[in-house]
Amino acid sequence: MIDLHFSQEVRAARHAGTPLVALESTIITHGMPYPQNIEVAAQVEADIRAAGATPATIAVLEGQLHIGLEPEQLRALGQARDVAKLSRADLAVCLATAGTGATTVAATMIAAHLAGIAVFATGGIGGVHQGAGDSFDISADLHELAQTPVTVVAAGAKAILDLPKTLEVLETLGVPVIAYGQDELPAFWSARSALMAPLRMDDPGSIARAHVLRAALGVPGGQLVVNPIPTADEIPADTLAPIIAQAQSDARRDGVSGKAVTPYLLHHIYQQTQGRSLTANIALVRNNARLAAAIAREMGTGVVSSA
Repeated sequence: MIDLHFSQEVRAARHAGTPLVALESTIITHGMPYPQNIEVAAQVEADIRAAGATPATIAVLEGQLHIGLEPEQLRALGQARDVAKLSRADLAVCLATAGTGATTVAATMIAAHLAGIAVFATGGIGGVHQGAGDSFDISADLHELAQTPVTVVAAGAKAILDLPKTLEVLETLGVPVIAYGQDELPAFWSARSALMAPLRMDDPGSIARAHVLRAALGVPGGQLVVNPIPTADEIPADTLAPIIAQAQSDARRDGVSGKAVTPYLLHHIYQQTQGRSLTANIALVRNNARLAAAIAREMGTGVVSSA
């Protein structure tokens, strides 16, 4: 049995039956510099509270799995160096070795499910990388969605990925991909991708009911709700396409591979957009947090059995 460490706020919410929304912690440790990372994390948590739910930022601190972070823990994590980036493969190892690590989408889903939290807000999920036919580089996030019953609200897969192949893998794995309020799949920084989403839902209540009914049917896995970035905050896809292509070309030239690819590409895109990509990233995360809170409210407490 895993010993979960709940923050005071999360513990109170569980006692009061307040809806909960899980948040990952890699955005704090690997997503942006200090102190902006702490400021954004606090703002996202505040957005969830304002929408009537309680945030539960998840991380491993000195070998302990925390569901919700106290303000001082959040600040310390935001300034920590050499923090592990945890996914399904290394979450248990970090716990066993008393390590400190930030949770990716896959690891956050696992921890949220252990804590009975049904809804998770993030920026974008991982997916199939360009050239995966040779590298076999496919994010563990996709398989996690197929087996862990958490509804994940994201702005789609990151636009640096192979979106058609990502969509195909999700379909093969039986993961419902639900576009919120539009027929087209969003593409992270861009509201549209020219790819049609398999499913569409227009209200949080329907999404919540689908989550409950999926469990009632005995179907494993969660739901991916792809929520388009607000139009006022997006970077159009045709503006980003040549920037992403150049970043990918530079990565191949420099021999960048494995886990180093994503941060390399994101840094290049940040530079070439004069910081607009980060501004858009913050806007979409906040937008996803608000929708996740609305879905959690529709589910009731947002806490479900992990049995």
